[in-house]
Amino acid sequence: MASKEFIKVFKTADGSMTELVTGKFSQSYTNLSTGKAITENASASGKLTTNADGSGTEVGRGRTPAFFTPAEARRFGLPTVSILAGRLTLSFDSAGNFTSVTPNGHVQVNVCAALS
Repeated sequence: MASKEFIKVFKTADGSMTELVTGKFSQSYTNLSTGKAITENASASGKLTTNADGSGTEVGRGRTPAFFTPAEARRFGLPTVSILAGRLTLSFDSAGNFTSVTPNGHVQVNVCAALS
């Protein structure tokens, strides 16, 4: 599947920014220990709003790739690397730390499990 993703960026006078993402997108993942690889459809529409202070919210719909540290994955009950199907809302503080993660759908692919 060839990727053909588009991003439109809007900046405001107050320093905030909104990015709208649409199109087809695929990602490949490889287990470096075994060489096993998979390529997944990660096509989603999304809206990322970043406030002037660096905090913000991202809303994805479709097959959204998600990457979390092990501590974040435990906190939010999700795999560290996955493709989530449905709606996913992420909020983050000005340091980039996730403050909330709300999936409204399901884990389509647990990448680590698929590569083990």
